[in-house]
Amino acid sequence: MVEESRGAWSLVRTAYDYPGWVRSEVLGGPADAEWLPPASDGDPVDQARGYLGAPYLWGGMTADGIDCSGLVHMAHRRLGRLVPRDADQQEAAAAPVAASDLEPGDLVFYGEERAAHHVALWLGEGRILHATSRVDTRRVVEEREPASLRLGPRRTGRFPGLRRTPNG
Repeated sequence: MVEESRGAWSLVRTAYDYPGWVRSEVLGGPADAEWLPPASDGDPVDQARGYLGAPYLWGGMTADGIDCSGLVHMAHRRLGRLVPRDADQQEAAAAPVAASDLEPGDLVFYGEERAAHHVALWLGEGRILHATSRVDTRRVVEEREPASLRLGPRRTGRFPGLRRTPNG
């Protein structure tokens, strides 16, 4: 959305509520219909598994490089759901869930409260799916929740209003 124009520049606000100035000449044209497909009842875990093995890249959102919150964001975006991009924003948008009530596809946030620095999708039975920057891994993996994450500050949540599929 364009909020203001000054000469050759326009102040825009993205769907993620980020403001920024861009050259006015690059605005316009047809909308990219694939940016956010129509909402569907799919499983974000299935979508995230499409990135298994992708290299870790801070700020990345593609199979060529993706980070933890980008993985969560893209898993939902592929299902037509717009969720925040960054781990701390995802935590703020998620409804808290007791660890004993976790279901596959719920989120596990790591780091200080309201300052999550890592997020993973819960798979059940102590397993997570995430993009890790661990030196020995640096890719998207499914694994038992590492003690280095499990034993630190940790919270669990779920995006409100998401319908569960039979597998997730």
